Amino acid sequence: MKTLRILIADDHDIVREGVRALLVPQKHWQICGEAVTGREAMDMAKQLKPDVVVLDFSLPELNGLEVTRQIHKELPQTEVVILTMHESETLAREVFAAGARAFVVKTNARRQLVAAVEAVARHEPFLTSMVSAVALDGFLYPEGRAVDASDACVRLTPREREIVQLIAEGKSSKEIATALRVSVKTVDAHRANAMRKVNVHSASQLVLFAVRNRIVRV
Repeated sequence: MKTLRILIADDHDIVREGVRALLVPQKHWQICGEAVTGREAMDMAKQLKPDVVVLDFSLPELNGLEVTRQIHKELPQTEVVILTMHESETLAREVFAAGARAFVVKTNARRQLVAAVEAVARHEPFLTSMVSAVALDGFLYPEGRAVDASDACVRLTPREREIVQLIAEGKSSKEIATALRVSVKTVDAHRANAMRKVNVHSASQLVLFAVRNRIVRV
């Protein structure tokens, strides 16, 4: 039987230890890596190409939602299980729309995480009673719904969302440029483009817009 390779990403040591303790005893499952930031998670996913990524929703540098979008686009065979402290249908909607197949609240991880990983390993969604079957149809079959062209997540590119996340974390243009290995001029250009697209006139307004529209997490 093929070994299921799993990448864990969470910025809290105790959470990673708990997730590892739940998953390691499963037969033919292997933890192939652990990440503490969203950027590290994305880099490790590209390098290791795991079967499953167990991903904290609120990661620093690159939030879990954005990491999920990038994995879904660049590593379509890798499935994502999102871990979060918050239980809401709105959050679940965002998670599934980004490409994840499972949404597990951390307080329920002990009894749900193994089942979630088993499901996504079969390329099947894992759902709790919180998410209705009607809502699921919308999550998994977006071609059946009209795409709202005004949606903020559609308007901003992945790089723009990435930079807005770092701005929201209080990083300066120089710090962002260093982290992304680009010039300060490039960072400023992306920020200006993002501000223009969402029709705001300052970095603080951009961050507020992004938080309100759940483009970033702070």
